[in-house]
Amino acid sequence: MELADLTPPIPVYLGQLAYLALILFENLSRAVVLAPTTEAKSSLSGATAEVLEAHEALITEMRDAGIDPVAAMDPFRLPLDDYRRRTQGADWPETLVTCYLTAGFLTDFFSGLAAGLPDGLSQRVTVLLDIDKGQEMLVEELRAAIGASSRLSSRLAMWGRRLVGDTMLVARSSLAIGGELPGQERIEPVFTELISAHTRRMDALGLTA
Repeated sequence: MELADLTPPIPVYLGQLAYLALILFENLSRAVVLAPTTEAKSSLSGATAEVLEAHEALITEMRDAGIDPVAAMDPFRLPLDDYRRRTQGADWPETLVTCYLTAGFLTDFFSGLAAGLPDGLSQRVTVLLDIDKGQEMLVEELRAAIGASSRLSSRLAMWGRRLVGDTMLVARSSLAIGGELPGQERIEPVFTELISAHTRRMDALGLTA
């Protein structure tokens, strides 16, 4: 089974993705507020702007398709707000890890689902989900923070392992076949590649997944 086989209806897909973009924007905005230097604040502001632009483009996609953006996003507000509260992190380094790992996992996941959308929409959404520039900024800041503290890496490794569990639950709730969630035995292979990509992100920071 491929992720494209599990793509939900267009209003559901776009509504959830647009609200998730807001969550990622809020996480990055918090990272900017907590950043300890002007250089870090300036660097992270670019990633924040990139995610906000993606959100605004998704709103435009919904309007062009005759979908009410607020009505499409609103069903996801409470569960995703709760997800943000649980995963926001206690301080600046944890917040950076949240931004890096959750954005990476969720954009990989929704890019896979995008393959099940109509061709034109699929291509446009895939472009919107390409946030490599922002990810590079986060990696640079995290490597600097970890390099400045010998005790930070073990704490962030533990935080990263918690994040992937919570983020997988969000991703699983996005899957639908005929309006129902598929069984665990059908979902597990779908997540194998996503977890491998998560492990590579952890490795890039010198953290153990």
